[in-house]
Amino acid sequence: MAAPRRLWLVRHALPMVAAGICYGRLDLAADPQDTARAAAALADALPPACRVSTSPLRRCLELAGALERLRPDLIATPDPRLAEMDFGTWEGRAWADLGAETLDAWTADFAGHAPGGGETVTAFMARVRSALADTAAGDTAWLTHAGVIRAASLVVRGLPDAITAADWPSAHLGFGSLTRLDLA
Repeated sequence: MAAPRRLWLVRHALPMVAAGICYGRLDLAADPQDTARAAAALADALPPACRVSTSPLRRCLELAGALERLRPDLIATPDPRLAEMDFGTWEGRAWADLGAETLDAWTADFAGHAPGGGETVTAFMARVRSALADTAAGDTAWLTHAGVIRAASLVVRGLPDAITAADWPSAHLGFGSLTRLDLA
């Protein structure tokens, strides 16, 4: 019988950006106190011999560094597939300023529309699916973003890359939150 695979998905700490801003791939720092709090909780939660991969974006790398200072056995390896979705020219703009027509165009073709000329949901899901396929037996943690966590949960549930906006999980994922997925 194959060894079980458990994936621990961790959202980065609170980013240093105003509320309501689309920040996907923007390389933002995270609040240092929130990062320390998240790292402490994570250091207590992750099992021994857990492999750690991180998004290459600063808010995740900061969490990886704080975690490693508390648990030197948990050295994170950057993986670009764990970066947040690319929202192109929408990044750095207030969601409210994008306008209903712009957002409706994305919702109408959720899988195939590249918001702001960035990345389509289909491409994003394929990227996350590729990272999941490389997850080995045992425990693995990803220090990543809400979009990656949601995409991974859809992939594990067996949904195809070409999904609709109604398929996208809407549950709130707090900053520093930990989600565990048991993989087949």
